[in-house]
Amino acid sequence: MGLFNKKTTKEEEPKVVAEKAIEVKEEAKAVKAVKPVKSAKAVTDKSSVKVSVYGVLIAPLLTEKTASGEANNQYAFAIDAKATKNEVKKAVESRYGLKPVSVNVSNVRGKFVRFGQQFGKRKNWKKAIVTLPKGKSINVYEGIK
Repeated sequence: MGLFNKKTTKEEEPKVVAEKAIEVKEEAKAVKAVKPVKSAKAVTDKSSVKVSVYGVLIAPLLTEKTASGEANNQYAFAIDAKATKNEVKKAVESRYGLKPVSVNVSNVRGKFVRFGQQFGKRKNWKKAIVTLPKGKSINVYEGIK
């Protein structure tokens, strides 16, 4: 309790105040000298997040409707939910060696399903319809026997 009850004389007060002011200035300089490091999460935003080319195309869609679209050089793929048109275009170029004329992308909502008395929902997913130039084609059936 001796520290709290210490009384200073009027002559000592200006010295104590001056010393404290000097200490505060030194601390402020030290704080300014140290720059805060931004965390990786704070630096990244949606535009800078890149999806790898090999994770963009998940699988070709093989249905009656997509089979009829192959006559017009249109192929459908299930793609990553975060992929963009440009990323799909680059993925098709790198995987099949063909530059698409256009890419159309759509989000497909998962259907509501029922298993006995239980209700559920399938996952939402994204599909891309890739149009190739005339005379070019992709053999999507080569893995199916």
